[in-house]
Amino acid sequence: LNCAIIGEVTDTQRLHYYMNGELVADVPADDLVLGGGAPVYEREYSEPAYYRENLKFDLNTVKIPQDLKAVADHLISNPNIASKRWVSKQYDSMVGTATMTTNRPSDSAVVSVKGTNKAIALTVDCNSRYVYADPEKGCAIAVAEAARNITCSGAEPVAITNCLNFGNPYVPEVYWQFVGAIKGMSAACTKFETPVTGGNVSFYNQSSDDGPVFPTPTIGMLGVLDDISKFMTSDFKNSGDLIYLIGESVNDIASSQYLASYHKISACPAPHFDLEKEYAMHQVIKQLIKENLINSAHDVSDGGLYIALLESAMPNDLGFEIETDTDLRKDAFLFGEAQGRVVVSVKPELQDQFVELLATSETDFSLLGKVSGAELLVDGQSFGNVQQVKETYNNVLHNILG
Repeated sequence: LNCAIIGEVTDTQRLHYYMNGELVADVPADDLVLGGGAPVYEREYSEPAYYRENLKFDLNTVKIPQDLKAVADHLISNPNIASKRWVSKQYDSMVGTATMTTNRPSDSAVVSVKGTNKAIALTVDCNSRYVYADPEKGCAIAVAEAARNITCSGAEPVAITNCLNFGNPYVPEVYWQFVGAIKGMSAACTKFETPVTGGNVSFYNQSSDDGPVFPTPTIGMLGVLDDISKFMTSDFKNSGDLIYLIGESVNDIASSQYLASYHKISACPAPHFDLEKEYAMHQVIKQLIKENLINSAHDVSDGGLYIALLESAMPNDLGFEIETDTDLRKDAFLFGEAQGRVVVSVKPELQDQFVELLATSETDFSLLGKVSGAELLVDGQSFGNVQQVKETYNNVLHNILG
């Protein structure tokens, strides 16, 4: 790429612009910065009535389905969950020969930097259902999940850009969503030390009949992998490897795909999220990768724990045998989307070192089971054969869109 020096940093606190060696503008830097002298627009906003209704959601009013395999099959066939390869295969994913994730699945796209031992990791995240339920928490989750994806690939989160999509800002309830989203983004970016390097805002995304779109502050995050030998993938590697869940398990199905599409319930809060625990969990994952104690890492997000396990199982046609947590609702354990969790696989011979490292942290962790043959077993019940499930998962969009 071509590049050119266009100026230099000074200590004058002023911006000097030159044309053909002649000073043509002299502007106070402070006047161009928000928080300084730049104009700040104060617009009226008000909390929408639906928000208070969401907070009334009672988990106990939702009946646990008797057939949880049917729930799993429903989620696998949902276009929000299923493979997006119908879209991605239509484009060049190689970026020359630098892309490390073309045939090696990881939570981020990882591209090597030629001539160095480094790589960059890239991800895009936002669950608009979370943001609609609670804009501040939902947007903080978008940043945290992006950081989780970067961390799970072995990289360090560095910075974000964004694409903020909202309805008409002159509607007080819509502007309330926007204000909340910015607050949530600010809190999470501050915690993860990922400055907002740029982005854009798109308002007036609505129609006269259906109203505004769900608020969708999409986060694009960049990470840096200093040593490509520490690149981490999300796929299970070997039958017999142990499967652990790192992070806190809670009785929560709020704003999950399971609650929205299976139970058809939309009035609920955003899923469980604790920014401090999320950040602490990321540091544990980084340490595990650094010390070569795990074979895979994959975050729990859309579809919950079961979908995360399935996504790790499918690349190498491996199954799993897991036991659910009897202290939690079975549907919440498998399909809830509480944040701050990562599924990892561990070689049996490294289990003692793995447990010792986790025991010195304050992050929750639990043994789920092990990687196995081709069957997907939950509490001894078969949820199908991995190859059959993979066939469905990979062709949902193809069948819908042709």
